[in-house]
Amino acid sequence: EYAYPRPIALAVSQVIMTIGHFSVAMAFPGAMYIGTLLIGLGYGAHWAIVPAAASELFGLKNFGALYNFLTLANPAGSLVFSGLIASTIYDHEAEKQAQIDHHPWGSLAILGRTTLGMLNVEDSLKCVGAVCFFVTLIIMSGLCILAVMLSMILVYRTKTVYANLYGKARS
Repeated sequence: EYAYPRPIALAVSQVIMTIGHFSVAMAFPGAMYIGTLLIGLGYGAHWAIVPAAASELFGLKNFGALYNFLTLANPAGSLVFSGLIASTIYDHEAEKQAQIDHHPWGSLAILGRTTLGMLNVEDSLKCVGAVCFFVTLIIMSGLCILAVMLSMILVYRTKTVYANLYGKARS
């Protein structure tokens, strides 16, 4: 009798991902397991819902081209978020930790490290602790919240489309 528009399901999957990213960012005991589960469920639901929603909203005439465009979003997002944002923030946090480790009044020089404030060639930047990915995960949580808002705007804007497709809609 009543049907929920797919963008509502998309918004729910984004909320699940937001909770997952935020729980991993907070680094509570066991949060990595729960957060990974929630993020995986959210992404799985997202990539199952998006093609169906796209076919409902844009039709099947050009669905092949649209689906190829949608599948391009995953590697493009990985490049931007992993290759640019996450790596830059990680390197920044690792440099901050390296400066603390190499500060003359910081920890003692251990195995090839000097107290000159510079890294030796054989040293690599390493970040230890939850701070390494905290900002990245908060950015991801914020983007998931933005996606929830955009999904709800899509629900509002496509209310008539779903009413024509399925009759009365709960939205």
